[in-house]
Amino acid sequence: MTNPLLVKTHPASDLPPFGEIKPEHVRPAVEALLIDARNALEQVTAPDFPADYDRLSAVLDASTERLGRAWGAVAHLSAVADTPELRAAYNESLPLVTEFHTQLGSDERLYAKYKALMAEQGEVLSPTRRHALTKALRDFRLGGAELQGPDKARFAILQEKQAELSQKFSEHVLDATDQYAYYANDEEMAGVPDDVKEAARSAAQAEGKEGYKITLHFPSYFPVIQYSHNRALRELIYTANVTRASDFGSADLDNSPVMVELLKLRQEEAQLLGLANFAQVSLVPKMADSPGQVVDFLRDLARRARPYAERDLAELRDFAAKELGLADLQSWDTTFASEKLKEARYAFSDQTVKQYFTEPKVLEGLFHIIETLFEVSIHPDTATVWHPSVRFFRIERPNANGVAQLIGQFYLDLYARPGKRPGAWMDDVRSRWVRPEGAVQTPVAHLVCNFAPPANGKPALLTHDDLTTLFHEFGHGLHHMLTQVGDLGVSGISGVEWDAVELPSQFMENFCWEWEVVRRLTAHVDTGEPLPRELFDKMLAAKNFQSGLQTLRQVEFSLFDMLLHAEPNSAEHIAEVVERVRQEVALLKPPSFNRFQHSFSHIFAGGYAAGYYSYKWAEVLSADAWSAFEEAAAASPQPLDVSTGRRYRENILEVGGSRPALESFIAFRGRAPRIDALLRHQGMA
Repeated sequence: MTNPLLVKTHPASDLPPFGEIKPEHVRPAVEALLIDARNALEQVTAPDFPADYDRLSAVLDASTERLGRAWGAVAHLSAVADTPELRAAYNESLPLVTEFHTQLGSDERLYAKYKALMAEQGEVLSPTRRHALTKALRDFRLGGAELQGPDKARFAILQEKQAELSQKFSEHVLDATDQYAYYANDEEMAGVPDDVKEAARSAAQAEGKEGYKITLHFPSYFPVIQYSHNRALRELIYTANVTRASDFGSADLDNSPVMVELLKLRQEEAQLLGLANFAQVSLVPKMADSPGQVVDFLRDLARRARPYAERDLAELRDFAAKELGLADLQSWDTTFASEKLKEARYAFSDQTVKQYFTEPKVLEGLFHIIETLFEVSIHPDTATVWHPSVRFFRIERPNANGVAQLIGQFYLDLYARPGKRPGAWMDDVRSRWVRPEGAVQTPVAHLVCNFAPPANGKPALLTHDDLTTLFHEFGHGLHHMLTQVGDLGVSGISGVEWDAVELPSQFMENFCWEWEVVRRLTAHVDTGEPLPRELFDKMLAAKNFQSGLQTLRQVEFSLFDMLLHAEPNSAEHIAEVVERVRQEVALLKPPSFNRFQHSFSHIFAGGYAAGYYSYKWAEVLSADAWSAFEEAAAASPQPLDVSTGRRYRENILEVGGSRPALESFIAFRGRAPRIDALLRHQGMA
């Protein structure tokens, strides 16, 4: 009972005791929870146990959900507060957890029990439960439940090896990022914003070194690439970043063999399941029907974007040659030249804009949007956390009697630091669940970013890109926390088709381009003045700056991912697939040493394998959904139309994965999605 991962509290209020969890707690807790879960599995698969939805949930879901929350807490800490001891503890228990979930997902007895449940109660179950049961039966088939003998044993081995390799891939990227540092001098840092230089100087001084410490963490790396006048420094940092975890660095951090092995194992898994390739496996639970449909979608988008991208690149090269003396524009020049072109064309810089987006004002404005549009309230709350900068909040809504009722809670971890995985993400702590005994377990989310922390007594400053990232992750969080579905498996983001799960996140980004919204998000760090309308108009004019090139870049990543998982023997020629896709799609050809795939964590460690196209696919949905708010604003110039927000909340956010995403979209929009809005929003109509 002294193990914080095993302490039982009231199920509706239970939160992970992050401040108390130690590496030595992990293995004993996992072993104890696995014993409980296996006992529950044996109990519900006994011949005399009834095929009843509530009784199965009361025994099996209760046990596996407790295991999932404890293991989720450990996995989260390994992503945001990594230490050698925690990593060792996590990796020691990972095979045990993977083995159990593979066993659970392929257990013939449990599969038979669920099929009996569908046969006996399918007609009388609620639509939500019937949909959840249909998805569960599909997942059993994908989990190898219909395999026999050696094939089943091999399938289990494949799952364990893939989990280990994905974790290794992620560790290599994190370690390669953490291990790199370059100490620049004043001349090299010419042009870099003062606040970035000050943070870099402080980082060097903390180590007793001279100059400015530059790392590959995004808040340190990107401003150097974007602003440094020193071309040699830009080339140095660019090269370090695009060769992370590759054959250009330490052999023990090289992801080359990890990628090859992962792709081979995924292909073998597909063949065991009777499918031609892993792309087909990946698409079974998605909206898209086939790899061919996805490839056609991506190529059509590339065709539409190409004329705009060619114009973007011609303008950039002309400007770089005439104004910057860069006749031979290289990959380490493009971000710098693009920023200078944007400044020249629109007379503002990201650095100027950044001074207005102070983190406290941004959060205040963001919470106002959520509270107004979705008819909730957000308040600071109390929980143990893993770092002093992490905050915790609760979301409430009045019930029928006007009494505030807890809807959900979230942890907010905004700043980059050593030991924290790069990028931004939302993850679930626990899902909404109406337990069989009647208690309501409210959802809790992690919202994680990697922004530059506060410095010199001033609040953290966000770029406009940071702002859209924050809104994006909150969109995922709202999808998870505002759900009203009470069945695990289809509550919140659970059960939502992967290529539709980005709809709510990308939808929220649109608010970052509405004047009435942005005005409330800003207060100059020194004067407190809001963003001037003149500056916002310049930002708006620049909104689709190089959107053609950006679209081609996303298509390039997505097409590489899909072809890599759809073509036979691609594991043997990953670099060839990269080059072929670039020849087909890209206008900006990176240098031959570029190894972006070696840190492409989305598809090798993040669940997006043969699914990276989802970002572009969901953009069609989100842009069309936003059009409903544009139509409402035509009658009343307010982006926060509460009636439209209520329809969106009730038809998209609250239903979670309880029905097909296309049905939810049509229920909100009144028709099927169209691509027109996306092209218009991105200036490619």
